[in-house]
Amino acid sequence: MTFAPEVDQRLRADAAQIVARYPRERSALLPLLHLVQSEEGYVSPDGIELCADVLDLTTAEVSGVATFYTQYKRHPNGEYTVGVCTNTLCAIMGGDQIFDDLAEHLGVGHDETTEDGAITLERVECNAACDFAPVVMVNWEFFDNQTPRSARQLVDDIQAGRAVVPTRGASSVCTFKQMSRVLAGFDDGRGDEGVGAAGATLVGLELAHQRGWSVDGLYDGDGGRGGSSRAPVEQIAEEHVSDPDAPSAHDAAEPGQGGRTPARGKRGSARKDS
Repeated sequence: MTFAPEVDQRLRADAAQIVARYPRERSALLPLLHLVQSEEGYVSPDGIELCADVLDLTTAEVSGVATFYTQYKRHPNGEYTVGVCTNTLCAIMGGDQIFDDLAEHLGVGHDETTEDGAITLERVECNAACDFAPVVMVNWEFFDNQTPRSARQLVDDIQAGRAVVPTRGASSVCTFKQMSRVLAGFDDGRGDEGVGAAGATLVGLELAHQRGWSVDGLYDGDGGRGGSSRAPVEQIAEEHVSDPDAPSAHDAAEPGQGGRTPARGKRGSARKDS
């Protein structure tokens, strides 16, 4: 079975836009998998074949990638993926209890979907939100500082069709299919919604500001890097946001004083087991 002609035509048009972003066509495979997942809610055999055809790969090559990353589903997913972080800190702070409570409440286990098709429950690895542990994600939107009670209310609201509002980031939650399209690289206009860094994330910066702390060894007297003058932490934080590959204070330390040579080059994709 293949996609209907009108669906196939639309997907191939979108795929052409994705492929055009890359110097090598096969580099577009990851977003293409998100694209076909946005159509059916999972990466189906039809989706595998379309990706292989567009990129001149074998279906085995495409399947090898699709089965490696856990964000690609090989069976129909719920409209909302509820992911409970059970990595070390979240687990200690109650993540394991939240998952067990939700599993009993919803009547499903890991990577299983409720009978109404609304929710797929998952254990997920670190979501880089340890300062807000324990964290639950709904289609990769943050719901911070959760408890078993608040998590139950969250899934009850989802199943009842009530709007839920993430703690940070976008001010709404889209469906799993819609999020898959965003991950394929198609902007849905929600990127500037809501709050970014907040609360516990900014405590260190606020404390440094209150105490007048600054960083030695990063700036010379003319404002350039490498001197011994001191720069305010706000300036350093702002520059790190605009230039995340810039050396840190740790990078800039003298040999033998705890410094290291910063790694250069592109960051690779890491497997995210759940």
